[in-house]
Amino acid sequence: MIRLQARAAVHWRRLHALLVAGVACVLLGLLAVPPARAAHEPERLRVADPYLELHTGPGRGFPIFFVVQRDDWVQLELRFTDWFKVRTDTGKQGWVHRSQLQNTFTVAGVPKSFREIALDDYLSRRVQLGAAWGKFKTEPMLKLWTSYRLSETLSVEGTVGQVQGLFSGTSIWHLNLMAEPLSDQRLSPYFSIGVGKFKNLPNQTLVSAIPVDAKLSNASIGVRYYLTERFIVRADYSLYTAFVGDARTGEYRAKTIGLAFFF
Repeated sequence: MIRLQARAAVHWRRLHALLVAGVACVLLGLLAVPPARAAHEPERLRVADPYLELHTGPGRGFPIFFVVQRDDWVQLELRFTDWFKVRTDTGKQGWVHRSQLQNTFTVAGVPKSFREIALDDYLSRRVQLGAAWGKFKTEPMLKLWTSYRLSETLSVEGTVGQVQGLFSGTSIWHLNLMAEPLSDQRLSPYFSIGVGKFKNLPNQTLVSAIPVDAKLSNASIGVRYYLTERFIVRADYSLYTAFVGDARTGEYRAKTIGLAFFF
């Protein structure tokens, strides 16, 4: 009994250290959140080309109905792929291709630059769906996850996983809070902590084997890389603690790598 209590105390100390580290990472994410921006105001641009052609719709197949002269001003209102809806100072509204807006100037007098549409999508991503494969202890693991960005640096993520061992099968699920201080970078580390459930079902051929249904906590550290278009590859290392009983815990380590799709 004393040995079990000592072992549980060791597990609790490890878990406490992980939770402190995880909370510190989350606080770092909170501190990295930039201050709230002012309400978005449409940007005004001065035409530098001899003229700017306004189409009735976002495509070259739509007719040109108005021409904006050099040194006149237009206001950006909407973007659709590489087409921008603009409004002139006289109230004319039309669509202009990005190539024609490359040679315009901002109110500050500097040339206007436009990001690729794929980068805009990446920076404004909200939801991710992904799958990963790896090792849970020494056994193969498959997991699926979905996450939602609460802010530029914080996300909430739900995960379900399946481990098929030689003598038993294990299923897990957990909900995590994730901190990603460098979320606008192509290569970015992240940290997360969470809670969930752990279920282990021994093979029916085993004698006197008892199924386990326990509460679960976990802490993870990982890195993700923006691959291309709407795809992200990521790898992580996780420590799981299953609270099997009052004086008994199980500790498991997992390493996975996977692919996610964002929108």
